[in-house]
Amino acid sequence: MKVGVYKSDPFVIIENGQYSGMAIELWESLEKKMGLSSTYISYPSFRKLIEAVEHGEVDAAVSNLTITKQRAQSIAFTQPWYDSGLRIMTKNKGSGSFQNVIDGLIDSGHVATFAWLLILALFATAIITIVDRRLDSEFPRRWREGLADNFFHTVSILTTGKTTHKNLFGWVGRIWSAIWMVIGVGIIAYITSSITSVMTTTSLTNQIHSLSDLSGKRVGVRDGSLAEDYIQELGIQTRSYTDIDTAVQGLMSDEVDALVGDAPVLEYFTHTHPEQPVRVVGNIFHPDKYGFGFALQSDLLRPVTLELLGLREQGSVRDLRVKYFGNAR
Repeated sequence: MKVGVYKSDPFVIIENGQYSGMAIELWESLEKKMGLSSTYISYPSFRKLIEAVEHGEVDAAVSNLTITKQRAQSIAFTQPWYDSGLRIMTKNKGSGSFQNVIDGLIDSGHVATFAWLLILALFATAIITIVDRRLDSEFPRRWREGLADNFFHTVSILTTGKTTHKNLFGWVGRIWSAIWMVIGVGIIAYITSSITSVMTTTSLTNQIHSLSDLSGKRVGVRDGSLAEDYIQELGIQTRSYTDIDTAVQGLMSDEVDALVGDAPVLEYFTHTHPEQPVRVVGNIFHPDKYGFGFALQSDLLRPVTLELLGLREQGSVRDLRVKYFGNAR
């Protein structure tokens, strides 16, 4: 037999020309039961795999192939052998991280305002230093010492509202000091509120926990997958990838804001790639089932289905699930 496959760890794993994975092991168990022998042919997407079965290029499709009404119009499916659904993968980054806050402050224009406030503080420092050098005989005569002393004095007023500077202008100086302290309180309030608001906005923007959070986002999907069809039906912008590895690369490089795919595939990736800062979030949505695909009039459909039901009753399918996903599934 010619068997078409689509690489999708852990169901179809292709390494150094060798085929393994849960779907492959299950298929090879069926082969032994039926006395068959297969040659595997790999395809770059689910869509290409289904077309190959439909056009007679291969006798069967073996992968985590979701059973849908649309696909069942082109090919025939065995009884389901795995319950699945869709989940969301996001980049595992802190929503309040330093870089995110800086980017938010730049985008909102606050950094430019901070720069002008710093220029104002430096200007005030220079003016006070010039006046002190002329009127205060005890003031440091070296410029760097005088500027440093008055810069500390200026920042102290801005941040604490307190001043220990010598009053050289009598009651007029007191009034100006009071005004400067009021300005300092306003500046600190502005800086605090702007940073807080940016952190809150950044947190809300970066949080993706469910399907409803994907509105307005760019979502990565695998080409020809159920996830691609479903997300596009919702009117959400998608970007297609050939496999999970390139999809995760797109997520890490900010080509997309999140990935949507088969829950077990995403979960398996995060489990086997702990070095990747990604996580699977939210509950499973759009529940579905996997089956093997055949041509509509294939003579193999019924006998394969019967043997598949037998393996399920014997617990062989359950044992494979435990092998690849543990007792949680």
